[in-house]
Amino acid sequence: MFVDEAKIRVKAGDGGNGCVSFRREKYVPKGGPDGGDGGKGGDLIFIADPNLDTLLDFAGKHNWQAVNGKPGSGKNSSGLNGDDLVIRVPPGTQIYDADLDLLLKDLDEPGMKVCICQGGKGGKGNSRFATSIYQAPRFAEQGVPGQGRNLRLELKLIADVGLVGMPNAGKSTLISRCSAARPKIASYPFTTLEPVLGIVKLTGERRLVMADLPGLIEGAHEGTGLGFEFLRHIERTRIIIHILDIMPPDGSDPAKNYRQIRKELEQYSKTLADKKEVIVANKIDLDPKGATIKKLRKQLSHRIYPISAVTGDGIKDLCELLWKKVKQVKS
Repeated sequence: MFVDEAKIRVKAGDGGNGCVSFRREKYVPKGGPDGGDGGKGGDLIFIADPNLDTLLDFAGKHNWQAVNGKPGSGKNSSGLNGDDLVIRVPPGTQIYDADLDLLLKDLDEPGMKVCICQGGKGGKGNSRFATSIYQAPRFAEQGVPGQGRNLRLELKLIADVGLVGMPNAGKSTLISRCSAARPKIASYPFTTLEPVLGIVKLTGERRLVMADLPGLIEGAHEGTGLGFEFLRHIERTRIIIHILDIMPPDGSDPAKNYRQIRKELEQYSKTLADKKEVIVANKIDLDPKGATIKKLRKQLSHRIYPISAVTGDGIKDLCELLWKKVKQVKS
């Protein structure tokens, strides 16, 4: 199950209370205060874990709290500090203060971490307040409460290559050809209901991360179909592969379909519109003479890379091209 949004309540640990205590020792004619300090409450820390790719852990748990500090005790013994609570999230998770609608941190690199709520300071014991004049203080400080926030977590997948296109253009078939990912493949629209990540392995220990996203249709940027819910994931990709079905089952024009999807990307975000794009014409096995490809190249005036995701024709060359494009963007 893919979950890319969550609302949770987080709270750091409270500081432990200081202790009021007086020592009673044999052969010591006059005792004195010996109350210890309370321990510090645990911090609440988020860390980007590369082994995670969904916010599923937050679907059934909405309250997260670090451990409170322990109270102080006699003989000037300080209370134990509370353990920090480390919450692991997928790389690409954005942490918002839900009440202020404020972005606190964007964990866009594996291993990044941030302290969202600090634990409360422990209270001072009564021995801290003893003076030459006031030698027997009978009070101590209370521990400071830990910080708390209402958070909204949003996940934007991090991938080198993002696949976009109309439903049934062949995105799922392509990623299953290039990687070990096994998305659902069927002859009806919207078989991909959630993003799928796949690792494309090339020679020489080279790797690419490819993301298959649900198909886009007209009005996706306004919420039509499934596209609006997942368009933000494309913002994290380095380049876009725009897959065109050269033989659409509904008889539509591939060039018109291309312009329609481009319009949706541009209306959703300028970031998407400015991303480097590779146009791939799929299902060339249905056009052995190449007439449709020639027509498409004239209509779009763009370089088009023909493939067949079913037979595998052109896949190897496409992967090498993607490696070069991604490397250019990284540099």
